[in-house]
Amino acid sequence: MGLSCGIVGLPNVGKSTIFNALTNAGAAAANYPFCTIDPNVGVVPLRDARLDRIAKVIASAQTLYATVEFVDIAGLVKGASKGEGLGNKFLANIRETDAIAHVLRAFDDGDVVHVEGRVDPVRDAEIISTELILADLETLEKRRLREQKAAKGGDKDAAVLVELLDRAVAVLDQGQPARTVDVAPEQVVAWRSLHLITAKPMVYVANTDETLEENDHVRAIRAMAAVEGAAVVVLCGKMEAEIAELDDAEERAAFLADLGLQESGLDRMARAAFELLGLQTYFTAGPKEARAWTIRKGDKAPAAAGVIHTDFERGFIKAEVYACADLFELGTESAVAAAGRKRVEGKEYVVRDGDVCHFRFNV
Repeated sequence: MGLSCGIVGLPNVGKSTIFNALTNAGAAAANYPFCTIDPNVGVVPLRDARLDRIAKVIASAQTLYATVEFVDIAGLVKGASKGEGLGNKFLANIRETDAIAHVLRAFDDGDVVHVEGRVDPVRDAEIISTELILADLETLEKRRLREQKAAKGGDKDAAVLVELLDRAVAVLDQGQPARTVDVAPEQVVAWRSLHLITAKPMVYVANTDETLEENDHVRAIRAMAAVEGAAVVVLCGKMEAEIAELDDAEERAAFLADLGLQESGLDRMARAAFELLGLQTYFTAGPKEARAWTIRKGDKAPAAAGVIHTDFERGFIKAEVYACADLFELGTESAVAAAGRKRVEGKEYVVRDGDVCHFRFNV
């Protein structure tokens, strides 16, 4: 299970700097090289110190992290919903992503011209939000016309969907994103099929200067996000580009420590997108590799096994499970087993974040 996150933002807010830092970070990751799918897409590792420790204890030959795919969305300007700039390409790209990272400029620099004349992250956010809402309204109106016609023909499912579409249009008309629409459980599948942009979870990325101070721009972004219930990650694009160029993990850690940080802003950004979608990781470990696997919170053991291979889920027998924290405390897998903390779980076991699993199956 992968995660795709679209990076959006007005011109000159630091979006390209952040995306370039992300791709460099991916290139520097040991045993998981950056992969360019096309010019504006990069796959980068979601670094996890727990996996590093597991690999060291187990003496695994390589470490494979979970990944996040970042898509640098181009062409976002006023009028994008009407095809201005590269609006149509932008909309096509962003509809395919799982989440959105909205980069907002939170620094003043006279040498960097702002497309709107002055720095105002809340206004910038409103510009982009308006374009996304207008695009979604167009999608809903087209779908509503089709469903209304079907409902008049006696299609009961269409009649139910029309009611949902009416409520969604009303919400968007008020300037609110589609993610605030109340969707009943039986309507979820149809709702997801609409691929509405504003239904996607979003994290605001406040791109500030090297001081990383809570300036007025950052505070304004936090206040706006609090009203929306959105997450905020504060980082400095220029600084992240410097960190991304450090190949050595210890050198990178020392750089961050000097800044009083435990992880880079890019790592926090990737993790925020990961958590927005209710995802978590479990691990597998052996002599060949230690690896993180992405699952949804609440997934049971067979579904978690199926992420490795569909045969694992189809022929699931049992899972041998222990918490990585127990491995760190006791030092070896055998010690974990001897302490009775290595368990055998069946099909109803809900896999937890940080579990180390070994699946047994038969097909």
